[in-house]
Amino acid sequence: MGALSQLKTLYHLTLSPIRGETHQERLDSFYGGQADEYDAFRKKMLHGREALFERLPVTPGGSWIDIGAGTARNGELLGDRIHEYGAVTFLDLSKSLLEVADRRIKDSGWSNATTLCADATAIPLPDASLDLVTFTYSLTMIPDWFAAIEEAQRLLKPGGVIGVVDFYVSRKYPADGRRKHSYFNRNFWPYWFNHDNVHPSPDHLPMLERRFTAELVEESQGKLPLLPIIRAPYYRFIGKK
Repeated sequence: MGALSQLKTLYHLTLSPIRGETHQERLDSFYGGQADEYDAFRKKMLHGREALFERLPVTPGGSWIDIGAGTARNGELLGDRIHEYGAVTFLDLSKSLLEVADRRIKDSGWSNATTLCADATAIPLPDASLDLVTFTYSLTMIPDWFAAIEEAQRLLKPGGVIGVVDFYVSRKYPADGRRKHSYFNRNFWPYWFNHDNVHPSPDHLPMLERRFTAELVEESQGKLPLLPIIRAPYYRFIGKK
């Protein structure tokens, strides 16, 4: 990623105003000017995606939907295993990002994959029709994230798998076995990410553990390009319906 492209992306992340009356309009306002550079920059800040996909099972002939898929980069994280699926859907509400996703699908030869521009809380698919649902750094950008989790639960077959990786902050008094973040972390990160309409929550992980049988819960921290000294907390979750 060249210096000019990086500066352009930094501008859209930190200074460019986000306009729009609807969530979709705000997403396209935010991503429209950086869609082509999206993957190169976010590879440095969206940690844990590779580790999540290494642990996710693949159901031969099954169906997978990636919610908030952006540019469909997650398809590459599965490698050749993506061809084992009967149907793959990359869902996003940003048309700018889905244009990049469509190009990636064509260039990669994923004949079993399509894109879908839709709201994560109202996905036009039948109940219990999917084997895998994933959210990677998208729950924090969905205003009604709890409805998106309920939608994932509706779509999964019994025994189906959900995989999530995202920024978060702990509750002031977390459950036993969960990390307790400092006062600084619990207040700084929501403030920092708020400009980009990203909302790290103390309630994502408890909600996921309440709705699904946890197979994997990992809490960690990762560097950000703009803040090399401190690290943003994130989690990985794999659960079954």
